[in-house]
Amino acid sequence: MSAPVVAVVVPAFDEAGSIGATLAALGRQTDQGFRLIVVDNASTDDTVGVVRRFAETAAFPVEIVTETERGAGTAADTGFRHAITTGSRFLARTDADCLPAVDWVATLRAYLGNGFDLVCGRSVPRRDEQPTWAERHVFPAAVRLAAVYGRYRKAHRTPDFRSPYVLVHGHNLALTADLYLRCGGTAREALEDGSEDVTLLNRARRVTDRIIRAEDLVVESSLRRLRAWGPRRTLLWYWDRRYRPTTPSQVHVR
Repeated sequence: MSAPVVAVVVPAFDEAGSIGATLAALGRQTDQGFRLIVVDNASTDDTVGVVRRFAETAAFPVEIVTETERGAGTAADTGFRHAITTGSRFLARTDADCLPAVDWVATLRAYLGNGFDLVCGRSVPRRDEQPTWAERHVFPAAVRLAAVYGRYRKAHRTPDFRSPYVLVHGHNLALTADLYLRCGGTAREALEDGSEDVTLLNRARRVTDRIIRAEDLVVESSLRRLRAWGPRRTLLWYWDRRYRPTTPSQVHVR
């Protein structure tokens, strides 16, 4: 039996307390014709056990791949390349503390099936974390403003780019396997060393003009980093890692 066309990759490090909600959100998808690849990034808790128990009753194939080198980008790259070598043509990523909308897989399949190579979706705060008005409106507006800066940043406007810069979130993107291989894929780097989603976007921009920012491709993301670090430090983190916690272990907010 051939592998499903769509593979959803979820990097996970010590997410036993949160990945269950992510798995449940994927289990509610209107389009169940995908495979799920969870990349265990050297977890020390019961993350793998939670995934295995979910897999027993899941309506779609669930695989666990191990990547011992720490880093969300490294784990994502391992998952994507596993998906490609085992037959999937469309790749999607979300994170183990996120909740994809019920039509997430159906929407990304439609975009990729209609000729787009990379689809960058919209991120909204998780409703079950009871976001404040500022968390729902002010912080997302600041992120979008930063994306406007990114669009006009000199480094993002060189002649070798074939498409404009767009706002991208690592926990909500989808692309073709063909583009992934042609552009070089996700950067295998530590989380504190760079934004692997921006690196992937810029690599893709050098080889295709079929990139879209899709506001109808929605994932609810956790507020835990924002609440642990505060708005200023969080924005500086996303802005080329201008803020870094004092120890690598503090990078992984739990």
